[in-house]
Amino acid sequence: MADIVDTRTHAAAALERACETLSRGVPVAIPTETVYGLAADATNPLAITRIYEMKGRPRFNPLICHMTDLAMAEKHAVFDPVSRALAQAFWPGPLTLVLPIRPESAIHPLARAGLDTVGIRVPAGFASRLLEAFDRPLAAPSANTSGRISPTTARHVADDFTDKLELVLDGGPATVGLESTILKVEGDTIRLLRPGGLDVAEIERVAGRRVQRNEKAGAAIEAPGMLASHYAPVAPVRLNASDVKPGEVLIRFGGKPLPGEDTAALVLDLSPAGNLAEAATNLFGYMKRADATGAGSIAFSPIPETGLGEAINDRLQRAAAPRG
Repeated sequence: MADIVDTRTHAAAALERACETLSRGVPVAIPTETVYGLAADATNPLAITRIYEMKGRPRFNPLICHMTDLAMAEKHAVFDPVSRALAQAFWPGPLTLVLPIRPESAIHPLARAGLDTVGIRVPAGFASRLLEAFDRPLAAPSANTSGRISPTTARHVADDFTDKLELVLDGGPATVGLESTILKVEGDTIRLLRPGGLDVAEIERVAGRRVQRNEKAGAAIEAPGMLASHYAPVAPVRLNASDVKPGEVLIRFGGKPLPGEDTAALVLDLSPAGNLAEAATNLFGYMKRADATGAGSIAFSPIPETGLGEAINDRLQRAAAPRG
């Protein structure tokens, strides 16, 4: 079983232990504001291989590389003016930019799935302190078995990986609760590769232009979260439910009851007040609670597509997709 070290009460010990573990090429689970990440030295091919093996993640699916700040990021990637402006506006925070890799970058091609681009994010909180102490980029996908529900607490991570993981850093529940929004700037076009914890409307406000949605079916995997089936519980997921089947778990929104919910195995409300930020924070944790009941299916009531609802619905559609 992994050792769990609380970063809020043992920060210095957590930093020392994490840096020592990472230096041996061993992945460490770390808290970020989005979800918990499975972090390893992005310059070490053995460490990166261990991430893929631990998660059971396909190696054509690239990893996001985390940096201390924009200055470190510019040592590894080429920034155009729009990407730099977005980084200055939203870093640290839940934004990942897919950028051309610099030829001199030490980030190993395994972390990039062999692409000539790299996804970069600057996280907030304890992860930032760890990056500063380690002084190298960290590749850090979500700390869960590939395709399953992303973790928003240290306990989620420990329960998933059991004895596969040496160290989990506990920074408390993730405050955003959804993975980062991923963008790629191509000339005058900003493409949304994955909606996430940063509202696209905020991006458009700063950029002064529209963000183009990635609408190509079967598009090449350029960034994490683009697989059709992802973020899935064990139980099948039923979306836009208008009623509840006996024995189902219902996850609803906005305090609106559904017919038949008195026969549900469990009823959860992502946000009784209809707050999409609250719903995003609760989404993965509630999905895990629903799955833990052993119910035959999980029903979701409709969730608005506006604001963070776009990212929530993206996760739910992938969770409900046919599984290979």
